Amino acid sequence: MLGRVLHQVFNIAEGVIEVNTKIHDKFSIEFKTSFVARRKVKENDFSAYMWFFVPYSLDINHETYPKSRFYQDIKSYVRVKTPQFLLQDIVGGNAIPYANLKAAFQNLASTPTRTATKEYEYQVKMFAAITHSAARDACHNLMSKHIMPDDIPSLSREYLQAYAEVLKAYRALRKVVSQPTISDDIRSYFRYGDEFMSNMFKLYTTRILDFMLKREEHKGLFAESVEMLRSEIRKESEYREKVGYVNLKENDAEGNRNMVFRSGVLKKYVDSDLYLTVPKRKDGKLVEQLYLGIAAGLAMMFATVVSFTFQQKFGNFTLPFFIVLVISYMIKDRIKELSRYYFAHRIGSKYFDNKAEILLKEEKIGTIKEGMDFIKMSKVPDDVKRVRYSKRLMGVENRITDEKVMLYRMALHIDREKLNALTPYETTGINDIIRLNVNSFLQKMDNPKVNMLNMNDDGTVGTIPCDKIYYLNIVLQLSYEDELTLRRFRVALTRNGIEFIKEVK
Repeated sequence: MLGRVLHQVFNIAEGVIEVNTKIHDKFSIEFKTSFVARRKVKENDFSAYMWFFVPYSLDINHETYPKSRFYQDIKSYVRVKTPQFLLQDIVGGNAIPYANLKAAFQNLASTPTRTATKEYEYQVKMFAAITHSAARDACHNLMSKHIMPDDIPSLSREYLQAYAEVLKAYRALRKVVSQPTISDDIRSYFRYGDEFMSNMFKLYTTRILDFMLKREEHKGLFAESVEMLRSEIRKESEYREKVGYVNLKENDAEGNRNMVFRSGVLKKYVDSDLYLTVPKRKDGKLVEQLYLGIAAGLAMMFATVVSFTFQQKFGNFTLPFFIVLVISYMIKDRIKELSRYYFAHRIGSKYFDNKAEILLKEEKIGTIKEGMDFIKMSKVPDDVKRVRYSKRLMGVENRITDEKVMLYRMALHIDREKLNALTPYETTGINDIIRLNVNSFLQKMDNPKVNMLNMNDDGTVGTIPCDKIYYLNIVLQLSYEDELTLRRFRVALTRNGIEFIKEVK
């Protein structure tokens, strides 16, 4: 199913790597890898290798699919993991998120400086992001297959009560930013946070309602909870109408389009302070120029030695010397190109394509490197090949070698002390989000449907349209310190895009 999310947690040497895999859209796969940095270790180093086993018939190789094309198809983001709180711990008592938010509001009202405004906006974003993360976790937990049906009504009540308290506490601060010392533009930041959290409330509450309505075998058990959910959704819709937010409505294409647009913009706005600046540059550039200079020097050395040798034998202005000189320069160019290829191969295996500093508030907290290469099957590690050919769809798969292997490498370094020092919230680590567009893999595919002849029950012959599927196998190799973990995913592709992705265990 489109949008299905696979979740796997890897416990590796006290550090934790969480992997969420999903279909982002019909033509894009998303891998979100969460690197949880150990608190007692100052320097944390992670690496992730993605081995793509591509069917030979798709004609994906270093000539048809160069690195420049790959980096056009791949989109990557690095962001700080959202601080984790239970929904019921965001407000009330000494709750850190609400205490920070309230202090920022009060400071802005009394001293509306640029610094106070910046802190106020930051706390609005963080409070909304924390609420979103907590609500999403509560929703997913409630709908988890591990939760007993008898516990769902009480969990639903706790969710509604906790979210209602969050919204009530946040909206109570409206009067603080209504002071005449605060401009309308700055006051609008409050509305952005309020509208975003309202969107998330309706989204997750409606998901829970839909989940309960589909569990018809527990209709009586969920009846009271269903009415509570409906009531709260109606109340929130009335609030949105009152303050001027857009509600989804049937037969209102323009309003619904505006709603979708605003939701997307607000999400990017709320998450903007969590995304890290990662200015990329080519890795190994100095070494590459050095190797290329050596290649040119070797070629010139050969041409010079040949010229001097035959000049002494034949003289300066003779036909044999002229012929030898031309041939030597021809060979010199070949030596130069072969040397360039040899050194480029050495650089490619030792260095990465791109390197970037990870910046938080313009301060360096780590580095990230990435590289992509086509690898010969003979160079693929045995443990990777073993995972690739485990749980085969057909026993003959491991006897077929018509696959091209593409390797994407990523190395991440995090300075835990600097990360802690630059954020007022305790964060567990970094999320690296990789989104790959598969359009380039679809160009050489056959039609998505193949008509197969079949004899019907009545003895006549007809055709049955069948899906023409291609499987892209991805082996994810994750390492932290000296520990290594491998997982495999199978992606089903047709000419029309991605059909499904699932982990092969």
